[in-house]
Amino acid sequence: MGLVPHGVGAVGSALVGKLVLMFPGQGSQAVGMGCDLAAAEPVMRRTYAEASVMLGYDLMELCSTGPVEDLGRTDRTQPALLANSVGILRVLQTDGLRFDAALGHSLGDYSALVATGALDFGDALRLVRRRGEEMLAAAKRNPGGMAAVIGLSDETVDDVCASVDDVWPANYNSPGQVVVSGTPEGIEALRLRCEAAGAKRFIGLAVSGAFHSPLVEAALGPLRAELEATAWRTPEPSFFSTTTVAFETGGFDSLLQRQLVAPVRFTQSVRALRAAGYDAFLELGSGSVLTGLVKRIAPEAAASRVSDIETLATLRAAHTYLEAG
Repeated sequence: MGLVPHGVGAVGSALVGKLVLMFPGQGSQAVGMGCDLAAAEPVMRRTYAEASVMLGYDLMELCSTGPVEDLGRTDRTQPALLANSVGILRVLQTDGLRFDAALGHSLGDYSALVATGALDFGDALRLVRRRGEEMLAAAKRNPGGMAAVIGLSDETVDDVCASVDDVWPANYNSPGQVVVSGTPEGIEALRLRCEAAGAKRFIGLAVSGAFHSPLVEAALGPLRAELEATAWRTPEPSFFSTTTVAFETGGFDSLLQRQLVAPVRFTQSVRALRAAGYDAFLELGSGSVLTGLVKRIAPEAAASRVSDIETLATLRAAHTYLEAG
């Protein structure tokens, strides 16, 4: 809890260097997410209410009661995660949050672009709703799945994927953890080869399609028009792309099209940011997936999260990165 370097003592009230905000993607959703914050923080309630008007359904009810099958539907999950992350961001902004860069994991790119001022929240909701709908339709057209390969190097997974038809690396999450996408037959063939190569585990994921792969290319056409019709601004603070592993200042309509079918390079992105002098990472959103990944990629860095009342209180008590309090 709190902005504490992994294995190091508390940071106290002093700033811990350059801060990167991180925004999670699909898979981090959970029934109840954001509800305790919405009960306590008016700006969180207003964010959920704003999203509900835009989406045409009660987002607070979906997040609070589910059921999990509805919240886990790609076209519902994506707007819910975006609203959750942006609501938490707004709560911290009322406290005077200051940060130096933002990045997202897949869907989290949209939250990061909102955080850096490159994209309006309303436009982001419209885009991720359409993104979720088109990804779901593409997945039905070209059925596939995803699996996590545990215990092999990125290079080994790349090589094994290259030797199997219809399977691709999708997420480079941390050392020894790569998620792959492919057809059911491709995933099964890959499992056998990964086990032969010494993988510790091969875990099928509960997703509705082979995301971040050519199997969802059918979503690009309808989404392209939405992205090209969107007003974009230069990000300030900086936006870091986990697709290109670089700071990006424009061309977001093209970048987000590429992002849909290209792998998420989270490991490489954290390492690049550390090399550039960024030494603290704060995850805003449901769960703690990205916080855990950073602790495996760069254990010397400060990594923490704000996802609920408890973690918000911890951050506020530390007076770290917040001007108010």
